[in-house]
Amino acid sequence: MLTLTQALYDQIVAHAREDHPDEACGIVAGPAGTGRPERFIPMLNAARSPTFYEFDSKDLLKLYREMDARDEEPVIVYHSHTATEAYPSRTDVTYANEPGAHYVLVSTADKDGLGDFQFRSYRIVDGVITEEEVQVVAAY
Repeated sequence: MLTLTQALYDQIVAHAREDHPDEACGIVAGPAGTGRPERFIPMLNAARSPTFYEFDSKDLLKLYREMDARDEEPVIVYHSHTATEAYPSRTDVTYANEPGAHYVLVSTADKDGLGDFQFRSYRIVDGVITEEEVQVVAAY
């Protein structure tokens, strides 16, 4: 189960809606070994695409060095789907290289009246997708 604060939930959703119609992406880091998401880090979608996201390799390298220096790890890797449901695509599964992370997808398809808003979380390990419950709390 993914547990995150209302503030983090709201920041992820706001980023997804702000970047619409392009896919938004980012990471929520937390203290290494705790599994607790704490620090919201919105990233630029280097692909600037409504159907694909890509972290800028230089930004990602800088972020991983910063997380190492702060003894953090990526707890949540998130992105949005702008016209489809919040379910990992084959490309998303291919890019899922953090077996300990929660992969959050936010569908912003509702923004154009195309569907219902969705915020869903998955574990993706060795190509296997497992949806998990999301619990939003006021604070830890």
